[in-house]
Amino acid sequence: MRYATDHKQQTREKLLVSSGALAKRGGFAATGVAGLMKAIGLTGGAFYNHFPSKDDLFSEIVRRELANSPLARLVERGTDRARLKRLLDQYLSLAHLHNAEGGCPLPPLGVEIARAERPVREQAEHWLLELHQAWSETLDDPDLAWALLSQCVGALVVGRMLASEPVQAQVLDASRKLVEQVFDEVR
Repeated sequence: MRYATDHKQQTREKLLVSSGALAKRGGFAATGVAGLMKAIGLTGGAFYNHFPSKDDLFSEIVRRELANSPLARLVERGTDRARLKRLLDQYLSLAHLHNAEGGCPLPPLGVEIARAERPVREQAEHWLLELHQAWSETLDDPDLAWALLSQCVGALVVGRMLASEPVQAQVLDASRKLVEQVFDEVR
């Protein structure tokens, strides 16, 4: 049986999408090659037709997830303060907190990126520096841009660590109030 000419590319795409979701839900390091391939209905041996190593797959996942994250929209299109504030309000929501698979990759993958090989960390750094530059221009304050980015990502990490939704909501509400105060002061 012959495969369509784009079969390999389609399989690679399925593997990237599935692996990205699995990594954000349960961690990348904890999932073996066999588990990643099983999620798309293939055997572990087929993995190496698409990536030379699991580290190479992780590098591609990080690149794609960062490029497609909710925060990336602010780098691509530019923004103003009102739009940045609206995006951060959405970012600090229970809906986003409960959507690890579809949300920002920094909270679920940050620790794994920190443990990854230098090229993966450099890739993440490059993206974060672009995001920081965009926010710095919007806020006219590079230090504030780093502080807000760290606050928002940290709030999601802490919120996801908690077991009860009311306490998660308190964390997110407190962070949204802080962001609002910052925007009121920065006018």
